[in-house]
Amino acid sequence: MGKVYLVGAGPGDPELITVKGLTCIQKADVILYDRLINERLLSYAKKGAELIFCGKLPGYHTMQQETINHFLIHHAKKGKVVVRLKGGDPFVFGRGGEEAEALAKHGIDFEIVPGITAGIAAAAYAGIPVTHRNFSSSVAFVTGHKRDGSQEEIKWESLAKGIDTIAIYMGISNLPYIRDQLIKHGKAPSTPVAVIQWGTLYEQRTVTATLETIVEAVQQKRIENPSMIIIGEVVTLRDKIYWFERMLQPSVANEAL
Repeated sequence: MGKVYLVGAGPGDPELITVKGLTCIQKADVILYDRLINERLLSYAKKGAELIFCGKLPGYHTMQQETINHFLIHHAKKGKVVVRLKGGDPFVFGRGGEEAEALAKHGIDFEIVPGITAGIAAAAYAGIPVTHRNFSSSVAFVTGHKRDGSQEEIKWESLAKGIDTIAIYMGISNLPYIRDQLIKHGKAPSTPVAVIQWGTLYEQRTVTATLETIVEAVQQKRIENPSMIIIGEVVTLRDKIYWFERMLQPSVANEAL
């Protein structure tokens, strides 16, 4: 019997993977990897390792989750070291929990290797700390979309009134709805918002606005997926401490609106 490692590849910058995650890649016989992992990480795979793409696009699944589970189990039962390489952290909107359940059900040995999630890293690269003594003592990670046919699960009133910083994943297509729900349930329309596209990569772009105006700002700047949405007063700190985009393009001003 082999073993499966559910590895978080981090938010995009290949240098942000953990040492343990990189070690797993180097010893793997089989690597099943997602769309948003930096493919430079695959160059560390050993010669002869089997690389299987199983990434998902919005509205289109290259490989269904059940099929991915089957591949993990199949290769492990053949005695191979298997790495499931996932963007960010495997247990933060990465379906790592579902995969671990499937492995446990079939008696497959596995380990979880956490990764840096985009909700923290993209914000940090945009100069936005998700917590701050003067602005935020709580942060929530929220999915920006729901499963097809599911009931609304997001507790909008709790988010609007009880959380200082909201980090929303995969929310660009639903941004007008997210804005409307937060304002409807008590979030001030003047609340600062940042949308960070391709966080931690050289292509990173950040747009800031208010909750009331963020949809128009995103449309004007043509911000698309993959993007993180950060909502809260901590966004105001970007004007002082944004560093990554300044380092890459010193002459380009902040895109705050």
